[in-house]
Amino acid sequence: MAGTNPRAAKIAALIQRVIASNMESHLHDKRLSNVTITEVRVTNDLQIAKVYWTQLSHSGKEQGERQRASQALQQAHGRLRSLVGAKAGLRLTPQLQFIYDEVPSEAHEIEDILVTARARDKELAKARENAKYAWEADPYKKPREVEDFEDEDEFDDSDESYDSEDSYESESDDSEESVKSLEDSKDSEDSAEDYEDSAEDSQLDSSELD
Repeated sequence: MAGTNPRAAKIAALIQRVIASNMESHLHDKRLSNVTITEVRVTNDLQIAKVYWTQLSHSGKEQGERQRASQALQQAHGRLRSLVGAKAGLRLTPQLQFIYDEVPSEAHEIEDILVTARARDKELAKARENAKYAWEADPYKKPREVEDFEDEDEFDDSDESYDSEDSYESESDDSEESVKSLEDSKDSEDSAEDYEDSAEDSQLDSSELD
């Protein structure tokens, strides 16, 4: 069980600092060049120290690289424990257990996915900026609608003008017919008067003959 008391936590931090600072300078092993100590947990009885490590480089994703680094740590177990005992000043140095930490690896994979997604988004955005429309960018834009309404208004105005002309012509025709009917009625009255005059003349002529 991992330590929960302050002394175990203090020893864990001390072991992590000693291993991380001396692993490269004292071991000189190329297999450990990309190895990073992520965390150390010490049991309450201070007998075991679990050392969590990972490889930060992308090559660490390969199973072969991980196995070689794990072998190098197991081979350096004795030397690293001696360094911890000497530099930490512990009367009893805990046994070191090296455990590969999966979390940073998964975090790197997620980061790679995000980087790829961002790069793709930038490429798509750039492609959209450079793209050209085959006809108009927005065939349904409002100016076209306004023009259409204006054209309809023009047609409406022209229709009204045509209606006005037709109305004027019909009124003119009605006026002409009215004048003509008045003239005809006047002619009828004149004819009637002439008829009456001729009738009177006939009567006078008849009386004179008698």
